[in-house]
Amino acid sequence: MQGTSEPLLDFESQAYRDLISKSLLNKGHNARLKRAIEKTKRGEPVTIAYIGGSITQGAGAEPIHMNCYAYRSFDLFRKMFAPTSNVPLRFIKAGLGGTPSELGIIRYHRDVLREGTVQPDIVIVEFAVNDADDETQGICYESLVLQALGADNDPAVILLFSVFENDWNLQDRLAPVGWHYNLPMVSVKDAVVEQFKYTPAEGGIISREQFFHDIYHPSNAGHFIMADCLGWLFEVTNHSDLDKENLAMDKPPLIGNHFVDVKLLDRLNGDAIARIDAGGFGRIDTDLQMAEMDDHAVGTPHFPNNWMHTGDRDDGNGSFKMILRSK
Repeated sequence: MQGTSEPLLDFESQAYRDLISKSLLNKGHNARLKRAIEKTKRGEPVTIAYIGGSITQGAGAEPIHMNCYAYRSFDLFRKMFAPTSNVPLRFIKAGLGGTPSELGIIRYHRDVLREGTVQPDIVIVEFAVNDADDETQGICYESLVLQALGADNDPAVILLFSVFENDWNLQDRLAPVGWHYNLPMVSVKDAVVEQFKYTPAEGGIISREQFFHDIYHPSNAGHFIMADCLGWLFEVTNHSDLDKENLAMDKPPLIGNHFVDVKLLDRLNGDAIARIDAGGFGRIDTDLQMAEMDDHAVGTPHFPNNWMHTGDRDDGNGSFKMILRSK
């Protein structure tokens, strides 16, 4: 299958290091990321979370839960900074195939914060190839970034820009959000696309066929490179002087922050938010999209706490009615 074979890369070569270094679009204000690194070095609990689409879910990686860029970069962070194997590092992966930041911001409290029980120290946001049909044109993306940044524990938020086989992504639309708040940004596109046009004799490090599993998703080798790109940010941040001034959070949004406070409403919490008369929608749909969360090898059903009308006479004909206050 195309792209599944491991290329013979010299990961210690200067050429490979040069390729990886090109991914660092912006070091960003480093205080939050350095704080997480120092916590890890001291052996304190640290949580690293990833939210995005199918690439973050791990599509193209085999096995998906161990060779996806998210787990490999998490493991790289552990090897770089954890003094012993007993350091309590937690890995949260919340990638869901085919979904944009419009859905990401609705999932954030449930899938990343785990209904408010988790406070990530680092959040990696990857929607650079999923937001093409975002009707809000970046407002949901910026709202998601601000929701993550605004947590009480001041997590580091890293923007990751993946790329399709045709060299396309939405970096031009989304990177200005990172520049606006001076966030760390990693561009896989900047690292690999330019060198795709060269043969090994001309200085090419990895071919397009080797990097991609299909036209959308990286192969194991592609996921490995994505992880190393994040690892380069970790390394540069670790060896940089601390940015002492506070991260500027009091500036107006660049695109919009309309959805920062959006909440997911479902069977689990609906009665606490709204007055609901389910009418004929009394069933629960169990035929749901599945995604491998965290380091799980099997999929988890998404949006299981739903309302469904099967169309059967036994369901009744009552309309679904909901009364709530919103904006």
